[in-house]
Amino acid sequence: MAEASIGATLIPMDSGAGIRDALTDMLREGARAMLQAAIEAEVADYIGQHAAAVDNDGRRLVVRNGHHPTRAIQTGIGNIPITKPKVNDRRLDEDGERLRFQSQIIPPYLKRTKSIEELVPWLYLRGISTGDFPTALEALLGKNAAGLSANSVVRLKKHWEDDFAAWCKRDLSKEHFVYFWADGVYPRIRLDDSDSQCLLVIMGATKDGKKQLVAIGEGLRESELAWRSVLTDLKNRGVKVGPSVAVGDGALGFWQAISKEYPDTKHQRCWVHKTCNILDKLPKSAHGTAKGLLKDIYTAETRALATHAMDHFSELFSPKHPKAAACLNKDRDELLAFYDYPAEHWVHLRTTNPIESLFATIRLRTKRTKGHGSTKAALAMAFKLAQCAEKNWNKLRGSQLLADVIDINVRFVDGVRAAAA
Repeated sequence: MAEASIGATLIPMDSGAGIRDALTDMLREGARAMLQAAIEAEVADYIGQHAAAVDNDGRRLVVRNGHHPTRAIQTGIGNIPITKPKVNDRRLDEDGERLRFQSQIIPPYLKRTKSIEELVPWLYLRGISTGDFPTALEALLGKNAAGLSANSVVRLKKHWEDDFAAWCKRDLSKEHFVYFWADGVYPRIRLDDSDSQCLLVIMGATKDGKKQLVAIGEGLRESELAWRSVLTDLKNRGVKVGPSVAVGDGALGFWQAISKEYPDTKHQRCWVHKTCNILDKLPKSAHGTAKGLLKDIYTAETRALATHAMDHFSELFSPKHPKAAACLNKDRDELLAFYDYPAEHWVHLRTTNPIESLFATIRLRTKRTKGHGSTKAALAMAFKLAQCAEKNWNKLRGSQLLADVIDINVRFVDGVRAAAA
């Protein structure tokens, strides 16, 4: 047994394990007690609400009826045993069916917490193969993670694939997307039989300012045909009117596709991608200066000032680095489109960062993966993690201004609402 010296005292290196186990046991017991108390209170409240419901003999129709068998729920601190109270509800609904008590704290068939549910797709997309899950989960959660075996992971994947298939067919006729962010995410593995396959992702902002995952498709090198397939599917499911503006990088396939499917949608080129493209055409010694000058462009208060800053960049770099200047100048209008929208929205419209930040943790499986990956499984796992992330997305700044963006009689000049046309 290894030892560590602290002063004159020898401390066994594994003694801390006992302390950690004791602390974990305390946390687990505290969580169990709180959860059990919450369920008991939930049942008591339910019975109290229906205390006046009685039969012809004056007997209550909603009463306690013992407990269900104890079952364990997997959490990040191990299995927590819970005993749910039984409720005998003899009331009938309008169709003559028995009413049933459904716990909102522990729904039927719940076996593990949401944090564990999110851990599985994250591990899968980080390169852990199905057969390695028991070992990986035991290292993260301890020996209580045995319930998430290879077979259970396979079942979860199948369930998420079914969820993704249903999500891809959902009705969108009641949605009005004001903004789109579009990007192609390239996985680190070969999907099925192609080296060039990527995930085509669209996020949208609804008229009330909420960000929403709109579509996840697949395609070859972000081709026009692939993007048109994604956009056509959206139209078929109810998105008849395109967004006011779409934000994306320089992939021609997307812009050609959206011009045909939603010709009234304005184009905003992503400044993060454009900056990277320009820097690729400059020596590293010039990167610092170039970054500062490019930032002066997209942070300018007005379009006129931004245009002046663009001219200054071109004058400085054209003599020695004409390709860098040309890369900036060829997309002038698309890079400055955000000036025609509320200034509060500029931070959202200048970049595809909403997608980049989402997929930072969904860069598909690492080099540990052998052979081809399954496109179907990869799409389902990406969808599952995106769904988890979607719950934490913030609304757009100045979301109350989206109504003016939609109104064709209202226009914005340098981010400020102008007089009606």
